[in-house]
Formats: sequence, C-alpha cells, structure tokens
Amino acid sequence: MPDSTTLQVRWTKSSFSGGNGDCVECANLTGAVAVRDSKNPHGPAHVHPKAAFDAFLAAVAGNRLASVA
Repeated sequence: MPDSTTLQVRWTKSSFSGGNGDCVECANLTGAVAVRDSKNPHGPAHVHPKAAFDAFLAAVAGNRLASVA
C-alpha cells in the first residue's frame, strides 16, 4: 500500500460528505482509483483497478451489498 503523499494526484471528497471528518477521498490514476482516509491524508492509500471500483460503486448505488452482522 503506497503512502498517499507519494501519489502526485488530485484528491477529491464526495459532495455528500458531512463535516464530521468520517470521509474517504478518491484520486483517479491511470486505470485505477486510489482511496484514502480523509482524517489521515499522510497515511496509506488503497489502490484498486478502475473496473473493480466502478463495480463497487454500482453495488453500493444498487443496494446490493450484503450486511455483515
């Protein structure tokens, strides 16, 4: 997992984010998406293939994720 400060990218936060700091930020990479904790901008970033991230977003939007109890 790369340190998010080593990625020379523009990080964005959802416009739906509240002011409580419990957010993630995303950055577009070539063929991938990086995700980091907005409360820890110098911490690690998870990098996922764009197709997998798009599938995740579609599952969230379609309420197709199973809840874990």
